[in-house]
Amino acid sequence: MKHTVVALVEDKPGVLNRIASLFRRRGFNIDSLAVGTTHEEGISRMTIVIEGNENIADQLEKQLFKLIDVIKVENFTNQNAITRELALIKVKASTQNRREILDILEVFRAQAIDLSTASLVIQIVAHKDTIDALIDNLSRFGILEMVRTGRIAMRRGYTTTTDEVIEYFDDSSKFHSQIGRLSNGDFPFVSD
Repeated sequence: MKHTVVALVEDKPGVLNRIASLFRRRGFNIDSLAVGTTHEEGISRMTIVIEGNENIADQLEKQLFKLIDVIKVENFTNQNAITRELALIKVKASTQNRREILDILEVFRAQAIDLSTASLVIQIVAHKDTIDALIDNLSRFGILEMVRTGRIAMRRGYTTTTDEVIEYFDDSSKFHSQIGRLSNGDFPFVSD
């Protein structure tokens, strides 16, 4: 089973490397990873998809939350959430088959975003299964190139993943100052 885990992290250099190292050390295989900024300054959102049982997803959540730069971790697998991916697909398109390809795009609500004499670049934003089905339908024309983002997810309704973020930054800065860390999380230089 594939699990979708969302982590809110501080937007600082090295955070992605620390999380990737955690996966490597624990032997987790990342199916997809999408990272981007949020509407809250200084916070990035990671959507991680891994394959495994419930225990692996629980262990991942606990391990992620132990990292200092991680603010919040949430498993979206069994929640009422919207998931999407983006794909750009370059397919062979001659004057003879171009109309047929465009008809297929209409069914999948995809768009042709670039056209040349021998190819067509297609954009689709959809659920993973829909993108897979479009790729199956286009493969007979000859796919020249494809790039695909990882899954992103957002909970339906009014509640958000970022509900407790402001509280975190207040508590985090108090914690860092109490143990002698600078505001960026580094320890002050101490000479002999």
